[in-house]
Amino acid sequence: MIHLNLTSGKKVYFASDFHLGFPDENTSREREKALVSWLDQVQKDAQDLFLMGDLFDFWFEYKTAVPRGFVRFLGKLSALADQGIQIHIFVGNHDLWMWDYFEKELGAKIYREPSDLKITAANRSFQLHIGHGDGLGPGDTGYKILKKVFTNRLAQWLFGFLHPNVGISLANFWSSTRKESTLAKGEDAFQAETDFILAYVREKAAKKPEIESFVFGHRHHPMAFPVGPTATYYNLGDWFNPQFKHAYYLQIDENKIDFIHFNALSSV
Repeated sequence: MIHLNLTSGKKVYFASDFHLGFPDENTSREREKALVSWLDQVQKDAQDLFLMGDLFDFWFEYKTAVPRGFVRFLGKLSALADQGIQIHIFVGNHDLWMWDYFEKELGAKIYREPSDLKITAANRSFQLHIGHGDGLGPGDTGYKILKKVFTNRLAQWLFGFLHPNVGISLANFWSSTRKESTLAKGEDAFQAETDFILAYVREKAAKKPEIESFVFGHRHHPMAFPVGPTATYYNLGDWFNPQFKHAYYLQIDENKIDFIHFNALSSV
């Protein structure tokens, strides 16, 4: 359980699935600039910032090196941290191999599993359950097997012996090829009866009726979907679809929750 006491006039923000690095350096950099412009806005009133996974299309922390690039994004996170904004990062399936770099550099808190979150404000409290969303619910067996391989200590140790020029290039190629294949075939339409995150949310809501909001990424389908009489499942979408059509974020102030579509034009 994560506990936050929200200061009057401050907000808590949630965003996910930036996939920086995809599909190429130039396209990613334009997305990164838009993301930084959003963080400029967040900086004005944020108390806590939750980044819900897949910040990068691939990330691996060697003992003495990390992937090159992303300097605007990383520099902005550093500025937020230096201002006293607490950064929380949930590891996604594309940045599974995130270790202590962001803890040491930014004082970020890193989470590897979904967690309950209680935000206490002056006027009310908020009960949430949050995470990236990969490997939850029934089905998705192929990915669950793959995740066991990727989180295996021996596999990580062996990959760490590859020179970064080889290891990172290989991983970037594999990751981008899979995503391009998915985009070429078209995204799966959301279907409530088969969506595995929604199945997980419904099961959790039945066990914990006090939870009012479930916040996840991973599926790239932005939505605010009612779950039972009082709860809502929010999916934060992604930031790599054209014109940021799937880029949403959640903000919580002392009175309410807002689910907002990122407007690239108003952020420039």
